[in-house]
Amino acid sequence: MSAPAGAPPLPAPPAPVATRARRGRTLRAGALSARVEGRSLAVCAALVVVAAAVSAVSLTTGDYPIGVPDVLRTLAGRGEGADEFIVLGLRLPRLVTGLLVGVALGVAGAVFQLVTRNPLGSPDVIGFTHGAVTGALVVMLLLGGSGAAVSGGAVAGGFASAVLVYLLSRSGGLQGYRLILVGIGLTAALQAVNNYLLTRAEVEQAQAAQVWITGSLNGRTWEQAVPLGVGLALLLPVLLGLSRPLGMLDLGDDAARALGVRVDAVHLVVLALAVTITALAATAAGPVSFVALAAPQVARRLTGTVGPGLVAAGLTGALLVVLSDFAAQRVFAPTQLPVGVVTGAVGGLYLALLLLGQWRRGRG
Repeated sequence: MSAPAGAPPLPAPPAPVATRARRGRTLRAGALSARVEGRSLAVCAALVVVAAAVSAVSLTTGDYPIGVPDVLRTLAGRGEGADEFIVLGLRLPRLVTGLLVGVALGVAGAVFQLVTRNPLGSPDVIGFTHGAVTGALVVMLLLGGSGAAVSGGAVAGGFASAVLVYLLSRSGGLQGYRLILVGIGLTAALQAVNNYLLTRAEVEQAQAAQVWITGSLNGRTWEQAVPLGVGLALLLPVLLGLSRPLGMLDLGDDAARALGVRVDAVHLVVLALAVTITALAATAAGPVSFVALAAPQVARRLTGTVGPGLVAAGLTGALLVVLSDFAAQRVFAPTQLPVGVVTGAVGGLYLALLLLGQWRRGRG
């Protein structure tokens, strides 16, 4: 509709929320392109800075305080013997493992929530994490394996649970709510299996396994950090390369098909990658709860964007884990809690607030 003669022109209608959220600059390098929003970039930079600050405090504080210059000298290979043992042998492997676990869970949670289009769609709710735990416990307690064998068992268990949930929820097309309901049922069954395995194990094995099931970074070495780092280095670029079809899936399966996305194939590929990442994270630190649930949603609220947001979700997950681990080490010092205790307490509160918000929207 045009304005009457002599009247001031009508203001242009506001852009849709999705359009405003996705404004940004597209960077191209040959056949590859990436869209960068200013707010997302600023949030990611802030997350990196805060995580680096928490990491610096973690490396310098504890029962044996070490100054920042001494830590830097140690990292450069010029530290004293005691400093090298504490920084390089104890604190740095734990810190790196925590950061990598947070990245893995944040990215995996973002993928699951995007595929299910449900805020409850995370690997620990759907049951994939517990499947990885079952596979690892079978190797640890029944087969007496360790190291790479436990990693293999966790990946196999995660994939087995993922295939079972996918097949049981696939009838009539993959529906997010059906996937979550089937996953919740499978989670209950797997928890019963895990408890049974613990009751059949020796006391020492059961105690060690119980701490691992809670999710712990205590005593982590490069033996846990390196395999997880290699796995992420191989798998994350593939997921990031699928950001465009993942963003189209956020519009709905029908809209994605209309845009030329092979929805079923993308579902299978990204779920397989996310399950593998989740299993690797569980192998390194056990099932650290609620990080995969909370990190992607916190990242979306911080960035204010739509779409996968894998980078922001991964950085948010890393910050959540290292902050929780720092609290687990310091709040009840000299007693060190498993990091899963802290993430479980914070995540349980977050889940309650999430469900309350859903209930209020349903009544509104």
